[in-house]
This record gives sequence, C-alpha cells and structure tokens, in this order.
Amino acid sequence: MIKHNPPCLSKTLIWLLALCLGLRFASLGLYPLMDTTEARYGEMARIMFETGNWVTPMFDYGIPFWGKPPLFTWLSSLGFAAFGVNEFAVRIPHLLVGIGIIALLYQFARDEYKNKTLGLSAAAVLASTTSFILLSGAVMTDTALTFSISLSMISFWQAWNGKNKIWGYLFFVGLALGMLSKGPLAIVLVGISLTLWLIPNGRWKHILHRLPWGYGSALMIIIALPWYLIAEHRTPGFLNYFLVGEHIKRFIVSGWQGDLYGSAHERARGTIWIYAFLAMLPWSPLLICQWIRNLKENRDVEQSENGITSFLLLWMLAPMLLFSFAGNILASYVMPALPPMALLLTHLHQQHPLPNRLYKIGFFTPLLLIGLVSALHFQWVKVKSEHNLLKQWQEQTEAGQSDLFYLHKRPFSGQYYSAGRAKKRSTDIHTWLPDQSKTFFIVQAKDDHTHYPRWSCQERGQSTTEKLLFCQP
Repeated sequence: MIKHNPPCLSKTLIWLLALCLGLRFASLGLYPLMDTTEARYGEMARIMFETGNWVTPMFDYGIPFWGKPPLFTWLSSLGFAAFGVNEFAVRIPHLLVGIGIIALLYQFARDEYKNKTLGLSAAAVLASTTSFILLSGAVMTDTALTFSISLSMISFWQAWNGKNKIWGYLFFVGLALGMLSKGPLAIVLVGISLTLWLIPNGRWKHILHRLPWGYGSALMIIIALPWYLIAEHRTPGFLNYFLVGEHIKRFIVSGWQGDLYGSAHERARGTIWIYAFLAMLPWSPLLICQWIRNLKENRDVEQSENGITSFLLLWMLAPMLLFSFAGNILASYVMPALPPMALLLTHLHQQHPLPNRLYKIGFFTPLLLIGLVSALHFQWVKVKSEHNLLKQWQEQTEAGQSDLFYLHKRPFSGQYYSAGRAKKRSTDIHTWLPDQSKTFFIVQAKDDHTHYPRWSCQERGQSTTEKLLFCQP
C-alpha cells in the first residue's frame, strides 16, 4: 500500500504523530503529581534542586535514596531550574527524552528501508502506543532507560552493518546512560537481545571486529563509574543495597522485604506478558495478526540476509523473557519493548502492506489522552494527590507561621506540595503533643475524631477523604 499511495498514508501518520505529541505536551501541567511514584520522584527532584546535592537523590531530608541512579532526578531538577517548581517543569524533560526515542526510530526506519513513510510509521506507532505516550510524560525512570537501550540497540545495528564508526561508540554511550538511569538492568536487557541474536548462523564469530571494545568500554566507564564511586563515598552501603538488593533479591525473592522505600510488588510469574499486551495497545492485536500472517506463509525470521526480523523480535522480547521469572514487577517494566514493537510492526508492514485505514486505530490514543487528562483536571475521578487540600492550606493566613503535620501517614504529594514542610506525626498523640508549643495545621482522615487536649482545633479545609484542622493553644 505504501508503494501505491504514500502521500495518503504519510498524511495520516503525520497527523497521528502531531496529535499525540501535541496533546501530551499540552497536558503536562493540567493535573497534579499523584501518589506514589510521580510524587515520590518529583519530591526527590525538588529536594535535589533546593539543596544543590546533585550526587545522591534524597528520599527525604537527610535520608538517601539508594533505589535508583540519579538520571531521572537530574532531568526533573533541570526542569525546575528552567521553569520553576511546577508540574510542567518536572515532567517536560521526560517527555523530551521520549521524543528523542521517537526521533531515533524515525531515523533508523527511514535509513533501513530507504523510505520516509516507513520512518513516519515507526515514529507514529510508538507515539500512539498508549503506555509509551503516558509514561514518557510522567516522572519515572523508565523513559530514560528506554532511550538508553534504544540508543545502544540501534547503534549496534548500524555498527554491525558497517555504518559510520561513531555508532560503535554510541553503543557504549547508551550502556553508560542506562547505568545512570536504572543500573545494570540496561546491560542485562541489551545482553539478552544480542546474545540470542548472535548465536545463530555463527554471528558471534564477528562480534569482536564490529565494535570498538577497548575505547568503547573505556568511554562507558568514564561516563558511568564516577557517579557510582562518589555515591558510595557519600553514603556508604549504597552499592550493596543497589546491586545486590535491587538487582538480585528483588527479582528472585517473592515478596522481598528488604525494600527500604516501599513494598515489593508481588505478582504471579509470567504476568509481564499480560502487561506487554496491554502496554502495546492499540497495536498489539495488529502485531499478532501480522505475525500469524507471517508464519502462515512459512516465513523464517532469519529469511532476510541481515537478520533484521529476528533482531527486532529479540529486542522486543528481552524484557518479557527476563521478567517472566520475576515476582516483583510493575507494568512500566515493559516500556523498553515498545520501540522494537513499533519497528517490528513497521517491518512487517513493509513485507505485507496494510490498508491505510488500519493505521487510524492509532487515533484512539489522542482521544484517550483527552478523556484521561480531562477526568484528572476536572476531578471526574478520584485523584490520588494532596494538591487541592494543600492549596487550601496555603491560602490560610497562619500557614507561614505554623507547623504542618499529617496524622499517621504523610503521602509523597503532601511533602511535595508543602515544599517539604509537612511532617508525619504518630496517632499516639502523647508521644509528641506535650512538646508542641507552636500552632499547627494537621491533616487527618475525615472519619478520624482524634482530640488534641488543651488545644482548640477548627476545620479549615477538606478533600474527599481528609480534613485540614488548625490548632492553637
């Protein structure tokens, strides 16, 4: 179909790409940071920006966060430096990284197939994959990891096929960025893909000559290693927790109890495959149909001379193969599989052109964005954030001179939207109330009728589940 009517398909793809990116950009500041992931990582970035400590992300003031390297925090902190502390600023760097992934795919597909329409196809499919466009505009670690892996895999392919020598070095740059975005996981995922691809047909015999292993490895070490050494020096114990706990125990110990910053996400083994199907919507059914069509025609994935089909397939499957054996997973772990999914669907389209109308299923994603953001912005659904309640707190004349407490549990969004002023207080008020001399605001559940002896408290605000009290002697 591309050969017969490229202008029509190109126009559809351009509109799809523009709508997805334009709407996501416009939505960044229209809803608050929500608990727990976005608010937690946003608060770490805010603390980094406030304190000027660009080495160790902090879980709270004085409490180092050893769970992830700092690239995601650096990105959001740079957003704060450029645009101030707000929702748009904390999210826009991650969306720009996502756009970088889309640009990589466009360039790769255009060069590989010598066809701009196929480049647009890969870019538009990725941009309209619902989980990709949502996650790439969120404060998370997975977008930077996905960029790093995509850079390494695309660079490997270009170096393998004798393109410019710089691609060989960019392969190692991608690995280094992966080490700074989520740690050794990046190397593991790239390693799974390439090992399984190199084994057939004796490809492994040529690997030593296709990449600049010496200078490339040195470049990777120069980029990534200094931060690891400085972080361990600043907060001893980081390397043991991060390398052993986060990368071994988290994945092989079901219900791992060693997490210092939350709870393990225990799931049934193999759940990652369900996550993958959902994450690739609305394109996953079309990809499966195209693949079945390929099998019915007895096409071997190694049929092409350069092995591009198996390369893209193994790149896509690597996260699912790895996390099939993990009990503690999140749906976002599928994100590194989305770029190769878009490329594989484009590759299959190049072999079996699809009717142009099928690409219109991608317009489901802009509609989903409009509906979801509207629901969050106008609070048609429950928004798990302290933004509105703390906006009421900020409007109080006593807010600047009084303490702010959360009874029993302080959400991360409570810490973020109070600029770090909110503190947690035990429900056993006798452990802290006798020593309290300053007026205070306290947030507690609406059905919580805790009484504060010798203090006069009045309600100053409320949300759907909580109330804000002001207490004075």
